[in-house]
Amino acid sequence: MIPTNDNFKTYVLDVINDEKLTHLVPEILQAFKQTQLSKNDFFVTEGTVSTYFCYIKKGILQHSLDILGEEKTTYLALKNSCTAALNSFKNKVPSRKNIKAVTDCTLLVITIQDFERLMQENQAFHTFYYNLIENQIYKIDDHRIDLLTLSPEERYQKLLQNEPTLLQKVPLHYLSSFLGISLRHMSRIRKNIK
Repeated sequence: MIPTNDNFKTYVLDVINDEKLTHLVPEILQAFKQTQLSKNDFFVTEGTVSTYFCYIKKGILQHSLDILGEEKTTYLALKNSCTAALNSFKNKVPSRKNIKAVTDCTLLVITIQDFERLMQENQAFHTFYYNLIENQIYKIDDHRIDLLTLSPEERYQKLLQNEPTLLQKVPLHYLSSFLGISLRHMSRIRKNIK
């Protein structure tokens, strides 16, 4: 099924940010196929090779690690964004993390074969991927700096300001892990900041 979602097309065009490549976008859209995940279904399981790269049309995906039996959230991938267990997907190695649906999800997925073909043959996709990775590096860098420079209260307030819907959709223990705050402290902060 070819995705006809205008949000996905708009997203791809925004990330590419080059009008000269617009005519190549339909081929990109056709390479992605729609699939569904129910809440708590896994997109990627630790120890298996990830077979898809995806755009999140609806829902939230949680990236996590199991450390000594405790689930640690490393990233929350939101609606209208792309995600993958990238090292596993690109290098065909077992994933070191899980990616799980926090809510029911509608995803647009691409296989590694179509991904590699587009990278070689479609300049718009090559530009899309380069810009996407560059933007993700900026976000990861900002998140790491926030963990080192902002107090737990400031990190929570920043999340509240930038992603207010997360507080209704994502369980508190996932958010506290992502923000590097103990669950007990997170509950206190949440009570004090409304």
